[in-house]
Amino acid sequence: MSSTLPEQSGGTVQDRVQQGRRNAFLFAGAAGLAGLMFGLDTGVIAGALKFLGQDLKANDRALEWIVSSLMLGAAAGSLLAIPLSHHRGRRGAMFYAGLLFLPGTALCSLTSSIPVMILGRVCLGLGVGFGSFSAPLYIAEITEKSRRGKMISMYQLVITAGMLLALLSDSLLSYGGHWRWMLGILAVPTVVFILATMQVPYSPRWLAMRGRRKEAHTVLQQVRGSKQRATEELNRIEENLRKTEGNGFSLLKSSSGFRKTFALGIGLQVFQQFAGINILMYYAPHILEHLGFSTSAAVWCTTLLGLANMVSTFGAILLIDRWGRRPLLLVSTVVASLSLAVFGTLLYLHVGGVFGQIAIVSLLVLFILGYAFGEGPIPWTMCTEIQPLQGRTLAIACSTFANWMTNWLISNVFLSVMGAIHDYGVFWLLAGFNAVFFLIGYFFVPETKDCSLEEIEDRLKAGFPLREIGQPSRLKADTAMVVQERDSLPV
Repeated sequence: MSSTLPEQSGGTVQDRVQQGRRNAFLFAGAAGLAGLMFGLDTGVIAGALKFLGQDLKANDRALEWIVSSLMLGAAAGSLLAIPLSHHRGRRGAMFYAGLLFLPGTALCSLTSSIPVMILGRVCLGLGVGFGSFSAPLYIAEITEKSRRGKMISMYQLVITAGMLLALLSDSLLSYGGHWRWMLGILAVPTVVFILATMQVPYSPRWLAMRGRRKEAHTVLQQVRGSKQRATEELNRIEENLRKTEGNGFSLLKSSSGFRKTFALGIGLQVFQQFAGINILMYYAPHILEHLGFSTSAAVWCTTLLGLANMVSTFGAILLIDRWGRRPLLLVSTVVASLSLAVFGTLLYLHVGGVFGQIAIVSLLVLFILGYAFGEGPIPWTMCTEIQPLQGRTLAIACSTFANWMTNWLISNVFLSVMGAIHDYGVFWLLAGFNAVFFLIGYFFVPETKDCSLEEIEDRLKAGFPLREIGQPSRLKADTAMVVQERDSLPV
């Protein structure tokens, strides 16, 4: 597996830089197809669930396991991706993810039993876990700092596009209840993803970690468009590597700064799931039918939610490197919390009729718009940016594992919890989780816009508070001052 793009030659410096950016965009786009598979495999179950449940004679508890088994596999995959990514690279992990999608798709679409369906979903989950760990990491390591937030957020956009395509396919096939086609058609984009991963290069940071300096320089020159820029960045990477000894576990023991970013990464991913997005994506047709919508209307309304998810994520991409990470996250949590609180109140008051249905769908769309504006893309972006190089693989794997385990937990118990505390109680609870997410963002999340990964790590090592490890202005002077004050303290 190797890149087919040549090194830049000829033209002005600006032309070569622009070509390098185009190459980086293509490589990141190919990696982002992992997000498409993520969205397709997680989104398709919403429309297929009722029909496969009828054919396989599954009760609510079995349906919860069918939905949540993918997340359980993804949680395991995010941990297994640590050694795989170390030995085979981020690109290798994405390639093996694609290989897992094929048998998983076959098992799910051809099965006649619940256990085989669950086995197929676990297989898909392993692939999703490999991809959700390695793709954002690959994109962060191959993209220049001024475009990193936008490119990582595009991964989230592709996830939402995958969900929308899956929901649209479900809607078109729902009239005949063709759930096997809903699940089996995913084999086509799987083949495209496998072929795409064979064309991208290894990330330069991974190559440098493996001592493959010449290859790392070649890749950097391809994506930066300038030999000088490639050399300067490679020197910074190697200098950072020389300062780094041991592995992520040893850094976790020795560095209080890393323990803080490690905990923050896990917290961001956990509360991204407690925000409630995947409850709606997986169970929206079930919820809407419970509220009086017809089956076809429920599936089409869910498709509308998928469209809102993609549109709002696109807006976040346009603004993340202009406004910054923190403003998007804070606005997002406020909108999500308020919309769910009002939605739960409407359910409590049993508002019905045409007005009630319009209000219900409008509030769900508002929640999706708010979530996708910040809570969706920001955790994935931040988790790749705030972790030091030595602990990056461990931290991202653990935060991704936490994301999937939380996803599994809420999808595995949602129907049961709704039966225990009623539908309005569930959505009030989710509104509270979004309010807590706001507090985490306000007090702990740094602004990393326009900071290189090396600058963020330098500030972390210098002992800056967690919320201040971004902010590139006066970086060297601020860092030197903190180090001087620290060294002047009496022993």
